[in-house]
Amino acid sequence: MKTYIFLASMMLVLLSGCSTKEVFTPKKVSYDWKNHAKIEDEIVDISSNMALLDNGKVLDRDGNISIQIDKEHQRVLGESDGWVLSAAIDGNLTLTSEQSAKTTKHFALKRTIATAGVKDNILAVLFANNEIALYDMPSKELLFKEQGGKAIANDIRIVQPYFMNDLVIFSTLDGKVIIVNTKLKKRLRTVIVSSDDYFNNIVYFSIFDDKIIAASDSKILSLSQKELRAKYELRNIVHDEKALYITTKQGEILSLTPSLQLESKIKFPFAHFLGMISDGDNLYVLEKEGYMIVVNKKTFDYTIHEVDLDDGLVFVGKKAFFVDNEKISIQ
Repeated sequence: MKTYIFLASMMLVLLSGCSTKEVFTPKKVSYDWKNHAKIEDEIVDISSNMALLDNGKVLDRDGNISIQIDKEHQRVLGESDGWVLSAAIDGNLTLTSEQSAKTTKHFALKRTIATAGVKDNILAVLFANNEIALYDMPSKELLFKEQGGKAIANDIRIVQPYFMNDLVIFSTLDGKVIIVNTKLKKRLRTVIVSSDDYFNNIVYFSIFDDKIIAASDSKILSLSQKELRAKYELRNIVHDEKALYITTKQGEILSLTPSLQLESKIKFPFAHFLGMISDGDNLYVLEKEGYMIVVNKKTFDYTIHEVDLDDGLVFVGKKAFFVDNEKISIQ
């Protein structure tokens, strides 16, 4: 009997712990956020610069809905050089022209694709097994391939290949940046961003202040003459012409220089950030419990607003957050 009472007491403690999970509760809230609208269907898949709706159409970061993709293609890989790239689980890749949905190109690559990008006649592909490859678009000839390291689990945010002159920069699933020359068909350089065992794929890449900025869930790399790294448990990262801005799993919003030096920081205990937009003088940060946090970039003063928010996939546009079938505009 005593054993039964002990076990029951333990279950009550465990259940009580689950039911009292801490959430973000601001002390002061300004006016409600009213900039709401509906989009025509629910979001079912996202990439870095596009979302796929349940009706098969795609949504871009400007908020435009266009191009119906094949029903068999459950994944949208993103926009690249005027094409919308989508894929089926079996490796069938389709490029659909943004100008005309009737203009398409098809590649039967026979392996699951993580992401892909295109520039002129070169198709760059990152496969789900972390192999990278280049193809000639007109002939579909394989130009280059290289097998990457093992990637056990990945963050949903997978970065498309980045094209720069004769270079393709791959952001891999095992925490590396690989630079390949398309004319030489040769890897020129590999740089390690982080080396975690799980969820180590690159989730952010940009060229900023003549530096390569790349980030995984746990580290940020700034690469120019030197390799600089900073350790943060990242949720979101954006930049403008002056600074990097990141949110962390600890509820922080930070401003960093291009060399990753900390400039400003504020913390919101227990906040779970869903996305961040940089626009003009402000950062707009969407929080899971239904809040919009507006931060001035110079002073880091902020206001907090209640926003009507449902659960669902979150796609971050240039001027709005898209959640499930809702559009939450910043203006």
